[in-house]
Amino acid sequence: VAMILAGPFLTGFTQTINDWYDKEIDAINEPYRPIPSGAISEGEVIAQIWILLLGGLGISYGLDVWAGHDFPVVFALSVFGSFISYIYSAPPLKLKQNGWAGNYALGASYISLPWWCGQAVFGELDRPVFWILPILYSIAGLGIAIVNDFKSVEGDRAMGLNSLPVAFGIDGAKWICAGSVTLTQLGVAGYLASIGETAYGAGILALILPQIYFQATLLIPDPVANDVKYQAQSQPFFVFGILA
Repeated sequence: VAMILAGPFLTGFTQTINDWYDKEIDAINEPYRPIPSGAISEGEVIAQIWILLLGGLGISYGLDVWAGHDFPVVFALSVFGSFISYIYSAPPLKLKQNGWAGNYALGASYISLPWWCGQAVFGELDRPVFWILPILYSIAGLGIAIVNDFKSVEGDRAMGLNSLPVAFGIDGAKWICAGSVTLTQLGVAGYLASIGETAYGAGILALILPQIYFQATLLIPDPVANDVKYQAQSQPFFVFGILA
């Protein structure tokens, strides 16, 4: 049930509302997608957004009831995450107009919020480590989010979105991407060692090595052509680190 909440419902809500407000950009970058191509109507998009949002919030409250929470922490996190998803995509704030704010919001939404919800359902958010690790990994998530921006440079520039590849150029953004992913995970390993979790810290270090290899062989040489291949080959090691 928790996976359905985080996956099809609230991630689906996030993706749908983002696609709706990006329809003009997608008409330039990816005109074959369902909304700009006309494969799905405006009414169907709006209905999907509301069904996914209300269904997700309903599931989140049900999880709070099941877990016996005095305060509905999963529901509160879901409401907050949904709000971030909205202001990420929608005017007037439209966080994605700024590469730093938008990409960190994206990283936090995909990493910190599901992590905190899972910990709240199956444990307690009663130790600093349960807050520090998700926040650190969300900084690495900022770097991962940059990879998705490389293919959209022309459309982002035309629509006035200051993504990091637009602001720093593809060559500058690829180093920001690699640096944020690698340095943040080094920070995670150091933090784990500092609290006595040396085995976990060493495991994170081992998982960083193949990521550096794929950065050197795929991301740095050509981030536009290799974006999907890089994500497919490097990101599993990043996720294994989170799961560890």
